[in-house]
Amino acid sequence: MSCTLEVESAPARGVPARVSALVDSSAAQPSESERTFAEEAALLARVQRGDVSAFDAIVRRYMRRAFAVAYRVLGHREDAEDLVQDAFLTALERIASFDLTRPFGPWFFRIVVNRGLNARKARSIRKTEAMPTDTLEAPEPSPAGHYERTEIRERFQAALAGLSQRQRMIIELADVDGLSGVEISAMLGVSQGTVRWHLHMARHTLRKALAPLRGERTHD
Repeated sequence: MSCTLEVESAPARGVPARVSALVDSSAAQPSESERTFAEEAALLARVQRGDVSAFDAIVRRYMRRAFAVAYRVLGHREDAEDLVQDAFLTALERIASFDLTRPFGPWFFRIVVNRGLNARKARSIRKTEAMPTDTLEAPEPSPAGHYERTEIRERFQAALAGLSQRQRMIIELADVDGLSGVEISAMLGVSQGTVRWHLHMARHTLRKALAPLRGERTHD
């Protein structure tokens, strides 16, 4: 009898474990953004404990976008490179005060923007260079096409230069670098509504400047 009970009860003892495993396997898995946030928070926690080498991984994650933002603020490659290095050093110095429950990106990019704006005030920025790209060169246009492109580019640059500093930065971050309104809002420390308004006004100004070349009428 005891043997029969043991044989019959053995599978029963395993049922809860199997059910638990099935429940665990069917539970909602963390999203890619959640996994990235957790991984990044773990790296930053190591940095806060004094593991400076862990900061190298953070630098690799944000270097490219940091340069793009720095370039938008300063308009010159070497100045942007100096700003990025300075911003990373500043972030490392202040890392002990960083809240690990919040995303690192907006906090860091605000450092980039603020220090970049201070740099603009403290020194004259050298003549703007073309933003470096990794794209292949387009085929040589015809003389007529070259003239048209040159005129469009000159009008566009003139209209861009006529924007306020904030509008120019916002439209470049949004339309060139592809940042969302939420990201730009957190980066600049302004509301999303303010970002949308500046973006709308900047686009209106640029469309108005290019309208004559497209045979369009402008309306104020």
